[in-house]
Amino acid sequence: MAIKTQIQTLASRKSSERSDAIAALVATGDSRMVLFFDAYRMGSIYLLDGEPYIGGDVITDNNLDQFVTLTHVLTGEAVVDEAGALTLVPLSNTENLSPNRKERIRVRSVSMLLNLSSPEVDARLNAAKRAGSAPFSPEAIPLLEKMSVEDPSKKVRHTAAESLALLQLGTSRDENVRMEAIRNLGQLESLRALSLLEDMLNKDKDLTPEEVAVITTARNKILSHQQKVKIFDNFKFGLSTGSIYILMALGLAIIYGLMGVINMAHGEMMMIGAYTTFVLQKSFGHGPESPQNHFFLFALPASFLVAALVGWVIERLVVRKLYHRPFESLLATVGVSFILIQVVRLIFGDNQSSNSPTWLVGGFEVANDMTLSLNRVFIFFLTMACVGGVMALMRFTSFGLKVRATMQHREMAASVGIHTRRIYSLTFMLGSGLAGLAGCALTTVSGITPDMGQNYVVDSFLIVVIGGVGELVGVVCSGLGMGIILQSLENSFFSPVWAKIIILGFVVAFIQFRPAGLFPPKGRLADV
Repeated sequence: MAIKTQIQTLASRKSSERSDAIAALVATGDSRMVLFFDAYRMGSIYLLDGEPYIGGDVITDNNLDQFVTLTHVLTGEAVVDEAGALTLVPLSNTENLSPNRKERIRVRSVSMLLNLSSPEVDARLNAAKRAGSAPFSPEAIPLLEKMSVEDPSKKVRHTAAESLALLQLGTSRDENVRMEAIRNLGQLESLRALSLLEDMLNKDKDLTPEEVAVITTARNKILSHQQKVKIFDNFKFGLSTGSIYILMALGLAIIYGLMGVINMAHGEMMMIGAYTTFVLQKSFGHGPESPQNHFFLFALPASFLVAALVGWVIERLVVRKLYHRPFESLLATVGVSFILIQVVRLIFGDNQSSNSPTWLVGGFEVANDMTLSLNRVFIFFLTMACVGGVMALMRFTSFGLKVRATMQHREMAASVGIHTRRIYSLTFMLGSGLAGLAGCALTTVSGITPDMGQNYVVDSFLIVVIGGVGELVGVVCSGLGMGIILQSLENSFFSPVWAKIIILGFVVAFIQFRPAGLFPPKGRLADV
């Protein structure tokens, strides 16, 4: 085979012959050459009876003899004995093909060049992106020119055109070519080129006025695009953060609106939902190398039920005697919160990582440099489903009717046969379960800690107050609004601490003008 012959030529003592062999192997476009050149650069290519192999780790025995396992470059078959076990081949029986420094530098970019012709979209995309980064490989220019026009993937075409312009800017000595490349980068709104163009304007003192105008125009186009991307990211992250707030605040709105209980342990219901998801993930053996995605289908209802069960225990043992006594309930549930945090810390430790199901990994691009993550889209739609479910439960079911009757006038509801104590208990369970779902959803975007709920409980109370106590529409509006505003402040000129301070100041000012919230209670609730 021609490939095998060229690999054998790499054993030549003449550098010109080895150079020609490398060029010939690259020209084949064979995908197997990607792995080959990676191994060749590391000095792990061996010839055994004229056949090329990729070697594993070198093993030295007690007699200082060295052995290596071998896998054929072209067939992928390992050298095995008659029983099918891997054979340790003595290094003395092989010829090692080890490149010199110049050849090692050259083949560093070979994988990129080969992947530009890969049948896999992701491989071509990554190779095209790498081609536009230093150290530049001028050999990639013809391939990038072809890709930027003919590749079936729009994203790959755009990335190839961007890298082509960056490559021309970084390697060409023709000023006309460089200026045309800069114009193209401006048209492509290349964020990768922004720092490069700003350095040219700030440090290159030999630029002509015409060149400065071209560079400035391109930079301004990129800056405008960067601002749009920033607004999109703030909106994207704000929606997912706001969705978590809504799931938390939904339960609080129902519990406080019905019982008058300030439940400071509500954040720990989120934490319990997250750890329930973590336990199921470990039980199913889910991990990056062995994905068991169906664990998440069990984790969603389990996180709700476990958090609801813990909420029922708290309601029975602590909260039941504190209805409509907000200050006493606040102090009692703060104590419960500390207890739950320490118990979980003793069992699981301080930090745990979580692995999302693979169908929530990745995202899709809605526009250039604007990507929606699948996990954040999932959180948003899960939240909207929960909001719709709670609204339907409250409006169209017997339980919802009893909850609304108890919320409006407990004594009157009891007098017509409604078991108000049971309604309180079930409602507390519902609110706790929703917080558990928030914890399950949060595992798809962040790690798990015993005090994770503390980061959300105060903000959730603010959302309830801003939206209007007991008003689900108000919770949705204020939750999404706070998420987007908070994310925008954190990504502008303010640290997370200052962003929270500004939000608190806004809430204080807002309550001065609308003490009942965005959607004040109507009817009998307005007098409570």
